[in-house]
Amino acid sequence: MKKTTGKILVTGATGFIGRRLTVALVRQGYSVRCMLRRDAPDLPREAEQVRGDMLEPMTLDAALAGIDTAYYLVHSMTAGRSGFEQRDRTAAENFVEAASRAGVRRVIYLGGLGETGDELSEHLRSRLEVARILAKGTFATTFLRAAVIIGASGASFEMVHYLVKRLPVMITPRWVTTRCQPIAVDDVIAYLTGCLEDERTAGKTFDIGGPEVLTYREMMERFARILGKRLYILAVPVLTPKLSSYWVALITPVPPSVSMPLIEGLKNEVVCRENAIRQILAIPLTTYDKAVARALAELKS
Repeated sequence: MKKTTGKILVTGATGFIGRRLTVALVRQGYSVRCMLRRDAPDLPREAEQVRGDMLEPMTLDAALAGIDTAYYLVHSMTAGRSGFEQRDRTAAENFVEAASRAGVRRVIYLGGLGETGDELSEHLRSRLEVARILAKGTFATTFLRAAVIIGASGASFEMVHYLVKRLPVMITPRWVTTRCQPIAVDDVIAYLTGCLEDERTAGKTFDIGGPEVLTYREMMERFARILGKRLYILAVPVLTPKLSSYWVALITPVPPSVSMPLIEGLKNEVVCRENAIRQILAIPLTTYDKAVARALAELKS
């Protein structure tokens, strides 16, 4: 086991995971550089900020100069639904070329959990493709595969929160019976920093999930109980992901460009198939109810 003393790059540092990870790394005493498309005054002042864009290859050399380990946390859904797979592919290829050229030693990538068959949603398929592209680099890639991440400001959490809060009766597609293994955002950050500290995770792929396997129906019903609300769910076979994303857009602040790929992914079971990382990083896992309560408390603070 070895704790790196080199500089750490966090890409996507203003995102749901990137912002929290940056704070955690700074608190743990790491030298952190954040690659951003615009200034972010609310990030820790101890973290260096550098302009860079994965789709603009000429900006990457400066961001990666002198970097020992880079966190790859970027995705293109927020830029619009059309063409996001190609943008993700191009971004990953640009990064691999620049990171290999810069002599980056390790990359830690947070992607999606899911089966590897032909029925994957575009979102999950793109996340897996990015992992394959990163594996072609000269660096050792750690690939963490997570399901639904529970935390304030996360797109999945926001969707469920607003739906449960505003709809006492919910008509849903059959995906409500799909099983998933939600994980608290604090536990995800603990895994991300733990992989950095333990070299045994280098070059390997791990499934990460919380302590419970739930259906999406169970997740929404338990969320409602925590909010002190009653929720009635009626599953119907004719409601398509496209139609679902439109009514989600009416009820929640999550735009269709983000909600539609997420909703399409709900047809795929996302449950850990192996728990090898638990043998390396003994992180106490947070229950679903506690993760939801923490996120709601954070929203109020």
